[in-house]
Amino acid sequence: MKRGFLFLMLVLMAVPGYSQKATEETNIYKNAADNLLSNDSKLVVGGYGEVHYNQPLDGDTKNNGKLDVHRIVMLFGYNFSDKTRFITELEFEHVKELYVEQAFLQYQLSRSVNLRGGLMLVPMGIVNEYHEPTTFHGVERPWIDKYIAPTTWREIGFGVTGNILPASLKYQAYLMNGFNGFDGSANLGGKNGLRKGRQKGAESYISSPNFTGKIEYYGIRGLNIGLSGYFGKTQTTLYDGVSESDDAALAMADSSAVGVSMIGVDARYSINALQLRGQYYYAGLSNTDEYNVFTSEDGTLNDLGSAMTGYYVEAAYDVLRSHSTEKQLMPFLRYEYLDTHSDVEDNISKNPAYEKNIITTGLTLSLTQGAVVKADMQFVKSDNQDEYQKTFNVGFGVMF
Repeated sequence: MKRGFLFLMLVLMAVPGYSQKATEETNIYKNAADNLLSNDSKLVVGGYGEVHYNQPLDGDTKNNGKLDVHRIVMLFGYNFSDKTRFITELEFEHVKELYVEQAFLQYQLSRSVNLRGGLMLVPMGIVNEYHEPTTFHGVERPWIDKYIAPTTWREIGFGVTGNILPASLKYQAYLMNGFNGFDGSANLGGKNGLRKGRQKGAESYISSPNFTGKIEYYGIRGLNIGLSGYFGKTQTTLYDGVSESDDAALAMADSSAVGVSMIGVDARYSINALQLRGQYYYAGLSNTDEYNVFTSEDGTLNDLGSAMTGYYVEAAYDVLRSHSTEKQLMPFLRYEYLDTHSDVEDNISKNPAYEKNIITTGLTLSLTQGAVVKADMQFVKSDNQDEYQKTFNVGFGVMF
């Protein structure tokens, strides 16, 4: 928690000492789906994609690099009227996997209130909603957005979203199905955090609803601050068909469910050529002692921690800002901390391999709006390692 406090202090130090009202157009960040929602044509089309090259570097061994068409995503929207809109994203990953990333229907009650239902992104942090390659620095997404808030994290539900312009606030609030915690075996653990629990809208099941919401403030020019939360329980197939009077079966089902209380704080600030960004997550998990015992396999105790925490701070600078060009060349530096064993119950010990420090530094070249080329070096060290593991990454990304 001391590290989290330090992060919050750094974010607050980055906030300027003056306030100046910003317009909705200049200060509200938009992703590919937002661009489609703001288009008045009947049928609207968009998309994004990225191609990566990852090369592990080790002075003592030779390692093959990996080349990957990581994802190609096509977005389609249809405006039935000026109030009723449908948005969907079809994602092809690694050339061979096909997913539906979003599919929701939105109805506008008023200028500041929209009803939304379907397969939607969980509004946690920055990258889960703004995950297009042109919206973040670095070839790969941050680690905390892989294991704590497992981007791209989406589930089926319904809720409300909108902008309160006089207060410079954007809000979202949804009820959704939760993580698949148990479907015959454990899907959550220390190594992968919450990532394997995503149901992704694929024949999802629900045993209890979860709540998620986010509020963003954009009333200071160049600054966007977000507060997000996710609260509920993981889902388990053991509740299906259980009699309310069968105490033994209910107790067994209870042992296979985990309570999740996650909060996130994020900030983005731009002034002239300087870009600052930071994000912090804390996830408290309950009933992990019973869950780990119940989901043990072959005498090996599962190792899901009772708390996970992570944060990053990042700075970038456009060295072409003073030149008459639409291009941007931004050196950047990001420091990241991740621990999926921030706290554990008495039946397991903290695994130092799950506590990681990550340094990523590189360049982002924006050729034009919607097309970037990226290169970086990433240094990763677990708490049980003496030296950083190094990887060179390069790739390009597009969004339209």
